[in-house]
This record gives sequence, structure tokens and C-alpha cells, in this order.
Amino acid sequence: MRIAHVAPLYEAVPPRLYGGTERIVAWLADAQVDLGHEVTVFASADSRTRARLVPCRAEALRLDPDPLKSDIAAHLAMLHEVRRRANEFDVLHFHVDLLHFPVFEDIAGRTLTTLHGRLDLSGLAEAYRCWPHYPLVSISDRQRQPLRFANWAGTVYHGMPEGLLRPAQAPAGDYLAFLGRIAPEKRPDRAIEIARRAGMPLKVAAKVDAADTMYFNQCIEPMLAGGGVEFIGEIDDARKSGFLGNAAALLFPIDWPEPFGLVMIEAMACGTPVVAWRNGSVPEVVEHGVTGFIVESEDEAIEAIGRLHELDRARIRREFERRFSATAMARAYVDLYHRLAATPATGADGGDAGLARLG
Repeated sequence: MRIAHVAPLYEAVPPRLYGGTERIVAWLADAQVDLGHEVTVFASADSRTRARLVPCRAEALRLDPDPLKSDIAAHLAMLHEVRRRANEFDVLHFHVDLLHFPVFEDIAGRTLTTLHGRLDLSGLAEAYRCWPHYPLVSISDRQRQPLRFANWAGTVYHGMPEGLLRPAQAPAGDYLAFLGRIAPEKRPDRAIEIARRAGMPLKVAAKVDAADTMYFNQCIEPMLAGGGVEFIGEIDDARKSGFLGNAAALLFPIDWPEPFGLVMIEAMACGTPVVAWRNGSVPEVVEHGVTGFIVESEDEAIEAIGRLHELDRARIRREFERRFSATAMARAYVDLYHRLAATPATGADGGDAGLARLG
């Protein structure tokens, strides 16, 4: 198939450091190339992909030092280019939330939109009711709950290349890990408390966005002074295998309905168990007692840490390969493309706008 992926312009594809959506687009596009498809990625020019790249901006927005730049203008210009070239592709796969909806209404059935973020924000339901004809993909079943009425085509779990992260040969297992972003809903404070109560060191590899600087300065930085916690900062993929692979467990103490939680499968790729709060997608990703433990309190988390020796790190890696590889993700999406192409769809004008008409 001729597949176009339309990525956000905030980060390169893949991002140099943090950036979940752009990372998934990169892995998905490359995996579909490996499956023999003709794949094009609309993204910033600093992206790296085995697919054909259509550069839509010289540099990812986050890395652009210009303080006066328009995110909206950059994305609208990209969508204009995608629309101009739409008939070159059999499917237009969007990863920019609902930003493209007003532009592709008449060919909505020729598109697939993966929603990568939370869907319980004020105003979202009303917006999605305005465009009920767009086929949508959720990244977990739990993610759908606020928009049960939407036109869901399927759920496809994120996947990553099997060779990107590997288990440590002889894991030290003498510390706990926290990886991701410093934000109130990620609960790094809870991770610190758990580690201290469990009597284990904690290593924190995380970015601090400008919006979360005050939270870090007022809440997290004072907790670092208590000892036993090493703040490493943001790390790239090259350092993740060592960071996660040598940890006794990844702590994932979230306090919000996380749509997926990529860091959980990154830990599993390293054979590292996950101790995660029962929120969002966690029950769909973590198999309790196999790839980690699902908990609902700090006491349960500490008890789970005491049971980590019961888990088989080799089996955790095998479960990652079975459920969360990039190839599995790519095949699931291709199956969806074919299914939608075989199903007549209607555009906003009521006319036939099915995928089968492309090309």
C-alpha cells in the first residue's frame, strides 16, 4: 500500500530525546517499510526515517530557538501540502489529533486518525461530535471512555523495534527507576516516597517542561535533598537500555488516565518489571504477576517491590516481543487499512469517500 503518515511538528521523527507520538510514527513507518509498503512521512526536515520524508519545516518546533514562532501556522502549512498530494496515497494516517478534520472532511473515509493523547479534556467531546465520519484508532481501550460515541475503527497498542532496547547481560538490580517527564500527574513525588520506604535508591531520568518548572522547583527538588535519589535528567535511547536494564523495577505511579505509557514497554523490552498504579491503560499493558505488579497504594507498591524476585526477566522480554513489537503494531495498522478500504465510507457531503477509491 501507499501510506502517508502525518506527524506533529513539535519534535523530529524520531525525537532526539523525549516525544512519544513522534517516536511511534518513526517506528511505525520504518516497520511498514520493512513489510514492503510504500511509506511517506510528513514531518520536520531533521527527521530520520527509512520511509520517504516530505520535510514540512526546517527544524522541529521544540528545537527551534526562535522565541516568536507559530505552531498553528506550521501545522496548517503541512496539512495544505498533505491535501495537495492526497491522491498519491492509498491511506492518509494522521497523528495530529483532530487538527486536520476541517481540511479533509470530504475524504474523511480515506483517512485514519490515531489519537495519542488524553480524551477527557473539556470541549473535546463537542468537537468530535462535529466530525463523526472520521475513522479513529485508540491506543488503549481505556482511552476511549470519554468518547464512547466516536467512530472507533480499532485499538492498536504501541510497539517498538525489538532491537532498540535490550536486557542487561547481568542486571545489577540495585535501584529503582523513574523515566519520563516531571509533572504532577506522573507523580515523581510518589516514586521518591516509595523508594525511600522500600529502602532502595531511586534514579530519575526525566525532562522538565517549562510548564512544570514551578512544580519541580517547589515540590520535587526539595525531595531530592533527602538523599537516596539521583536526578539524571533527560536521556536518549542509547542510554535507556543500561538505565532500565539494570534497574530492579520501573516505578510508574501515575495519577491520571494515561492513554498508553510507552515507558512501560521500554522497561519490558529490557526485561525489567513494572510496578504501576491501576490507572489508564496500565491493566491492559502490565500483566500482573508476569511483567510486573499493578498496585493501588504505596503500601501495595512496597509489597510488590519485595516480590520482584518472583518474576522472570526473560519472560518479561518475551512478552514484550509477543505483544509490543513495532512489527506487530505495523501489521495491526495495515489490517485496519485493508478493512477500511473494503468498507464503503461517506464523506461530510454524503458521497463515497472510502479508502478503496484512493489511487
